[in-house]
Amino acid sequence: MLDNPRHTASVDESTLRYEGWRIVAVCFLLATFGWGLGFYGQSVYVAELQRAHGWSASLISSGTTFFYLFGALLVVFVGEAVHKYGPRLCLIAGTLAMAAAAVAIGAVREPWQLYLANAVLAFGWAGTSLAMITNTISLWFDAKRGMAISLALNGASFGGIVGVPLLVALIGHVGFASAMYAAAGAMLVLLLPVILILVGRPPDLHGWHAAAKPKLQSSTQIRAQALRDVGFLSVTIAFALVLFAQVGFIVHLISFLDPVIGRERAAVAVAVLTAMAVVGRVLFSLVIDRLNQRLASALSFLSQAAALCVVINLHNDYVLIAACAVFGFSVGNLITLPSLIVQQEFDSASFGVLISLNTAINQVTYAFGPGVVGFLRDLSGGYALPFYLCIALEVAAAALIMVRGGRNRSSRRVGKGA
Repeated sequence: MLDNPRHTASVDESTLRYEGWRIVAVCFLLATFGWGLGFYGQSVYVAELQRAHGWSASLISSGTTFFYLFGALLVVFVGEAVHKYGPRLCLIAGTLAMAAAAVAIGAVREPWQLYLANAVLAFGWAGTSLAMITNTISLWFDAKRGMAISLALNGASFGGIVGVPLLVALIGHVGFASAMYAAAGAMLVLLLPVILILVGRPPDLHGWHAAAKPKLQSSTQIRAQALRDVGFLSVTIAFALVLFAQVGFIVHLISFLDPVIGRERAAVAVAVLTAMAVVGRVLFSLVIDRLNQRLASALSFLSQAAALCVVINLHNDYVLIAACAVFGFSVGNLITLPSLIVQQEFDSASFGVLISLNTAINQVTYAFGPGVVGFLRDLSGGYALPFYLCIALEVAAAALIMVRGGRNRSSRRVGKGA
């Protein structure tokens, strides 16, 4: 292993000349389109399809739920795909799938076509979102992995802050179908050449090329063992609970704030929350690799719980906006931290499979967040009950994340030969 010239000992990840930072730029662009068209774009599709066809919100929303659940099933296998086919082919496949999904959504005329389009979108989401980006960056980074992932995932926020308004403006000028076709074309023109030029063969940071393959477990064995491992389960369940609460709260935020402080200031609060997610991710990236990441996660959960408590009980305009800022500060980091904990505590050879499994479980869970919050709101006649549930989930997750399954990384057997 030490004779391998591409081993991590010969790689200086801190220099800007290191090829890995070009991969971060590629993943930033990928995240911009992935979240802009796959995640944030859902709110645009619901509004436009309802206006164009008069379909019920429940019909269109059920298509969105189908997208999340089917996408979670596909995400499980992203790590294996990257390991088998390489990052370049997988990034190209994800880009093509997302572009095809944009075309399909623009062409929807019947309800059954909506589900077909969302199925294609699930493939695109699996190939352009968290699991793909994390798996790709892990091939180029070890010591600076936290910073690299954090910087790349700022593209997700950029897709929401810039991409969605541009899409809405384009729809206003040329119509929904033409705007979706244009977005698909822009994605292909901008991403495919960049991937082909900049994404090459990754360095062997973990000695995988030299490892004796018979000693490695299969992906099925890794997943089965992980689901019996206390350390993996504590990370996965804790973040699933928090993301359930986070997504449920954010989706209903404007509905909650509108009658309290007015739609204009409610929009400001959402914008502040989104901006603080970027600020928090950038600032955190500078120190994230040196922190106790379980403790940092617990403190992030508790800060969100405290912000939610303020939102429920204090209705001053500026206090509410400040609470949204506090909540938003950790929003971006909560999709970065699981991969760093998995990297730190489990064998490197199992990273791709484990983080894909973690992401899939989280996605299945948070897909139900908005629906449960909405159901409890209708049941109770207000948002206090569902938001207090979110607080309880955040506090429970803060306790759970501190449960470790083993003392150190070298002692973990997930991903190693039996």
